[in-house]
Amino acid sequence: MMKSIEVACFLLLLSSLPSILKFCTAIDIISTTQILRDGDTLVSSGGRFELGFFSPDNTNNRYVGIWYTNVTIFKAVWVANREIPVTSASGILKVLEPGVLVLQNDTGNIIWSSNTSRVAKTPVLQLLDSGNLVVREANDDRPENFLWQSFDYLTDTFLPDMNFGGNSATGIQNYLTSWTNNNDPATGDYTYYMDLTGYPQNILKRGNVILCRMGPWNGLRFSGIPNSRQDPTYTFEFITDENKTFYREEPIDRSVISRVTLSLNGVTQRWIWVHRIQDWVLYLNIPSDYCDTYKLCGAYGICKIANSPVCGCLDRFVPKDPEGWVRSDWSNGCIRRTPLNCENGDVFLKYSGVKMPDSRYSWVNKNMTLEECKMKCLKNCSCMAYTQLNINIEGSGCLFWSGDLIDIRDLSVDGQDIYIRMASSEWDSKGSRRKILISSMTSLMGMVLLGLSLMLYYWKRKKNYANGRIGGGQNKDFELPLFDLSTVSKATNNFSTNNKLGQGGYGPVYKGVLENGQEIAVKRLSKTSMQGIIEFKNEVICIAKLQHRNLVKLLGCCIQGEEKMLIYEYMPNKSLDLFLFDETRSKLLDWPKRLKVVNGVARGLMYIHQDSQLRIIHRDLKASNILLGTDMKPKISDFGIAKSFRENETEDKTSRVVGT
Repeated sequence: MMKSIEVACFLLLLSSLPSILKFCTAIDIISTTQILRDGDTLVSSGGRFELGFFSPDNTNNRYVGIWYTNVTIFKAVWVANREIPVTSASGILKVLEPGVLVLQNDTGNIIWSSNTSRVAKTPVLQLLDSGNLVVREANDDRPENFLWQSFDYLTDTFLPDMNFGGNSATGIQNYLTSWTNNNDPATGDYTYYMDLTGYPQNILKRGNVILCRMGPWNGLRFSGIPNSRQDPTYTFEFITDENKTFYREEPIDRSVISRVTLSLNGVTQRWIWVHRIQDWVLYLNIPSDYCDTYKLCGAYGICKIANSPVCGCLDRFVPKDPEGWVRSDWSNGCIRRTPLNCENGDVFLKYSGVKMPDSRYSWVNKNMTLEECKMKCLKNCSCMAYTQLNINIEGSGCLFWSGDLIDIRDLSVDGQDIYIRMASSEWDSKGSRRKILISSMTSLMGMVLLGLSLMLYYWKRKKNYANGRIGGGQNKDFELPLFDLSTVSKATNNFSTNNKLGQGGYGPVYKGVLENGQEIAVKRLSKTSMQGIIEFKNEVICIAKLQHRNLVKLLGCCIQGEEKMLIYEYMPNKSLDLFLFDETRSKLLDWPKRLKVVNGVARGLMYIHQDSQLRIIHRDLKASNILLGTDMKPKISDFGIAKSFRENETEDKTSRVVGT
C-alpha cells in the first residue's frame, strides 16, 4: 500500500515537471553562458512582456519576437529576424562576449545579429517591462549606456515609452514599416516616420509617395490629428535639440495595454486591449477620412469632409484651373484673387480652425511674440505665412512658411490659426472702421433689446404669479449669476481652439476651468446664428429654475458687448451619441450602463413633464443632447427650442420648425 502511494506521488511530480520547469525559466535576463532555445521565453520582471519564438498564421517559419503577456489574441509588437526566418524549431538566441546578440539556425549559421560599436566585458540580455529588449553591461543598467536596444529598431509597432524620431549624433532614426502580409513580417510597402526636413512632422508613405501627413507639433499634439488633444490615457512629449528630435507617449495608467501599429494596407492604428471583452479595440485610425489624403486640394485649397465636393479654395483665393476644378481635378490648387505686391506693402489675414500646411518648407524662431513674428514675416517677401509655435505658451515663437501652402484641411474642433500673406487691398482700413462702427451699434442695440426683453420677462413673470397662471413652486424670481467676460475668457484660455469641445447651431462650446478649480462648459452665441438669440433667451427662461440630477445644470450667463454666453457644469464624458454610434466606444457601454442611461433620461423627462414648476416639452431630445457625467450619469441638455406650458394646458401651437 505504501509503495503504491509513493509511486502515485512520483507520477504526480513527474506530470507537473513541465510546469515547474516553465516557471523556473520565467526569467527576464540571460548572460553569455545561457541560451534561449525555441520553446523558452524571457518574461519581463513585471510580467508585462514576453520574448520568444513564434510562427505567424499559416506558416511554420519561426521568428524571434516580443508580445504582451496575458493577452489571449496574440500580436507580436517587435520581430528580430523579420527578413530571414528560421525554417525549423531548432533556433537559438544568445549573447556573445563582445556584446552582440545573435540568432542561429539548426546548422549553427547566424541569420540575424544586433550591431554595436562598443564592447562589454560581461554583457547580458534583458527584457524590460516597457517591452524594450536591451544588451547591456551586467553591472550597468543606465539607459544611456545600453550597448543595443530594440526600441532603436522598430518594426510595425510603436509602444508607450518608445522614442519616435531621429538622433543625428547616433545616426539612428526610428520608423514603422508594415508587414508584407499576415503570414510574413518582412518589410512591406508602407512606412510611417518623422520627417526632419524643415519643422518635424510625421508622414506616411507608400514607397516614395507621400500618402498622409500628420502636421507639425504645436506644443500639445500633431496639428493634423483631430480629437487627440484630451487623451486621458497618456501624456505626450515632443523633444527637440541640436542633436535629436523625437516624440514619445508615457502612459498615465500602466495597467492599460495599447499599441500603435502600421497595418498591411497603410493605416496607422491605435489599439487598446479591453480585458472585459478579451479583445483589441480600435481607438484611432490615421488616415481617418478622404481629407487626410496628402495635398488633395492643391496649393491654398482646403478640404472640408462635410462638403460636396470636399475641396474648395481658402477665402480670397480662386481656382488656378477653373475647368479642372469643375472636373474635380483639384491638383492645381488655388491662387490669390489679388496678386501680392511686397514692395507696396502686404498684410496678413487670419484663417482659423485648420490643419497646418506641409512644414517641410518652413523655419522656426522660438523667442518671438506673435506680433514680432508678423513684423519679421512682413520684412521677408518670401515669407508666405506664420503661426504660433506652441499654442500653450504665448511668446513661444513662430513657425514660418515659404512657398505655396499645401495640404490644408478644415478642423473645426482641433484646428489652429494661421496668418497668410495677402495683398494690402484685401484689408480695407476704411471698410474695417465702418464694420467696427456698425458692429458696435449692433452690439449696443442688442444689449438694449436683451435688457428690455429680460425686464419684460420679469414683469410678466411677476404678473403671472400674481394671477395664478403658473402653478406649483414658490413665488419668487429666478436668480442667475452673471459671469464677467474676462473671467470666462481666462477660464477658456481666451477661447482657445484647444479648449473647443464642439460646434452646434447655437455656436461653439468651450471647456473652461474657473479659478476655484471648477470645470465649466461655455456655450458661446455665434454672431452668424440667426436663431441663437431666441435659443439664448429660451434656455435662460426654461432651465434657470429647473433643478434635477438628470438635467444639466445652468451655472450662469455672460452678457457683455456682442458676447452672449451660457455657462454650464462640465460633463467629462460628453454626449451619448459619441458612444452609441462609434464602433470602438460602443463596446465600453455595456447593457447595465445603457439601462442606467435610459432610466436617468426617463427620470429627467418625468420631472420636466409633470413634476417641475414649469411644465416643459423638450422638442429636440436626441442622443447628442444627452450628456454623460462621471460614472456615465445622464443629463438632458439643450433647451433652446423647448416649449413651456401653463398648469392647465395640454397642447400649444408654435411657428418654429424643428427637426433632428
